Amino acid sequence: MGAEIKWPHAPPHYRGVSGAYMVTAGTYQKEHYFASRKRLRFLCNLMLDLMEQYGWRPQAWAALSNHYHFVGLSPKDGTQRLAEMLSQIHRESAIFVNKLDGVAGRKVWHNYWDSQITYTASYFARLKYVHENPVHHGLVSHAEQYDWCSARWFSKNSSSAMVKTVSSYKTDRISIADDF
Repeated sequence: MGAEIKWPHAPPHYRGVSGAYMVTAGTYQKEHYFASRKRLRFLCNLMLDLMEQYGWRPQAWAALSNHYHFVGLSPKDGTQRLAEMLSQIHRESAIFVNKLDGVAGRKVWHNYWDSQITYTASYFARLKYVHENPVHHGLVSHAEQYDWCSARWFSKNSSSAMVKTVSSYKTDRISIADDF
């Protein structure tokens, strides 16, 4: 028999094609390392600051106690540096929560999943999914009430037609790792 084929231990990450992407990252063993206002504020601000630094344009985001999602438009060469940006988010946020908890070197993040969004309907559905993620997880009854997601920002900064369009999309057929 030929060379042994090994099953991949992580999802494949495709690079080189600019466009819209959805990213999901989860904490190690789904631990709630970001379960305070201070920690969520730090994670959300870090994520948005680094997206800007790396030239990504955020379209939707949600930071929760044990995972986050974002939809972003990559810069022309941005997908080449996506892993670098996410590593920096994970490294800096892990150092932050480990310092708060008085532990050193604890593993905080497990993995991330990214996918390019190539269809308009898929883009709108994923925007809605990310905006509504705090509702999906039972944290609030209306996404605009959650301080660490983009729902309120989106409602204030988009036309009423765009808000209505995005809210009309169904999200039940989206395949996203979100069993947090």
